[in-house]
Amino acid sequence: MHSTARRLFSQLAVAAATSLAIAGCAPSTETGGQARGIPTFRTDPGWPNVPAQWRLGEVSSIAIDADDNAWFLHRPYSLPDDEADLSAPQVLGFDLNGNFIDAWGGPSDGYEWPEREHGLQIDHEGFFWITGNNCPATTERGLGPVSDDQVLKFTADGEFVMQIGRANASRGNADTANLNEPADAVVHPPTNEVFIADGYGNHRVAVFDADTGAFKRLWGAFGNVPEDRANCPRVFAESVPAGPGPPQFSIVHA
Repeated sequence: MHSTARRLFSQLAVAAATSLAIAGCAPSTETGGQARGIPTFRTDPGWPNVPAQWRLGEVSSIAIDADDNAWFLHRPYSLPDDEADLSAPQVLGFDLNGNFIDAWGGPSDGYEWPEREHGLQIDHEGFFWITGNNCPATTERGLGPVSDDQVLKFTADGEFVMQIGRANASRGNADTANLNEPADAVVHPPTNEVFIADGYGNHRVAVFDADTGAFKRLWGAFGNVPEDRANCPRVFAESVPAGPGPPQFSIVHA
């Protein structure tokens, strides 16, 4: 992707978050039994206030914590070459006013950071869940032939907690130890299970214990057994045919 397009992608993601933050603070037009008016949105060009020494790449995901702070997951590799050394850490937090809170993330000993950052979710206990969706056949500049087959769990200040799966380790849809380019991970509080949209490589939903990482169950579209079908490099249909949907997921995104 051209550097200009990458900048536009990131700017649009930030603008969307800005508009939502402003809309959430706007007074309601609903009174009594009257219908709510049509909301209006405007972009705040000064939000968020990214520290001057850093640059943001593509923002792949934005999550809101219990204190209404916005946390960004971005892709440093997407920055142009002349800004690569200025990249912010992969995870950045901002309050409602756009003030910088904290930043962390990236490769380190003890866990396998995803090659291509994709999903960020914050659970009911404040833990951060991060996924990646790099395809080994990628031709994107700055990415290597790595399959992101793992999900990472961190505390709010970036302390590593747990990894489910290993990079380059997927054995397909029946594999209960690894993912395959998972798109997102969401924790269900009543059962403390993490539901993983798995994903770009596999074609299933996989469920694990959110504390131990133990496998619980999986399923494909309509409850069917998911089938192994190559999806790297990506193949996207140009149109959706009429009639019943296919019996298998293509990409399980969220």
